[in-house]
Amino acid sequence: MAFNFKKLSILLVEDSPPMLKIMAAVLQALEVGRVDTAENGEQGFELFCEHNHDLVITDWQMEPMDGIELTKKIRMDSKSPNRKVPIILASGHIGLEWVNRARDSGVSELLIKPFSANDLAKRISYVVNKPRKFVECSAFFGPERRRKDDPDYHGEERREDEA
Repeated sequence: MAFNFKKLSILLVEDSPPMLKIMAAVLQALEVGRVDTAENGEQGFELFCEHNHDLVITDWQMEPMDGIELTKKIRMDSKSPNRKVPIILASGHIGLEWVNRARDSGVSELLIKPFSANDLAKRISYVVNKPRKFVECSAFFGPERRRKDDPDYHGEERREDEA
């Protein structure tokens, strides 16, 4: 059974007008029920507080507030209407340092640019249908970093020594 995007409300935060247009068109093609857009993290947080979206998709590098700062604000600010909202961070950076920074900020999933419409649809479906448990401690609030409970997780298999 295909995932129904029609009931979703998504906040799309992207500072590049061409990329914003492309991503909005993909979400429209997926028949997402509601898509609100913002040009930076500050505007995004205001819209999120106002509409309490089901999902946030944000670019990483923006001014004056980037996607990491937006994620931390959603996760930690008392004004946030839903600290557990799934957040997909879109970035052209793929190095381990960047992935660790995203994970440590409380991002649910990372979407590497350039990406296909199918990649975006899969990430959305995954974070909505298979949400991770959340962890809270003094220095972190966000999704559990491990996916061992996920039947699609094959991390151990990838790390086994080849015979």
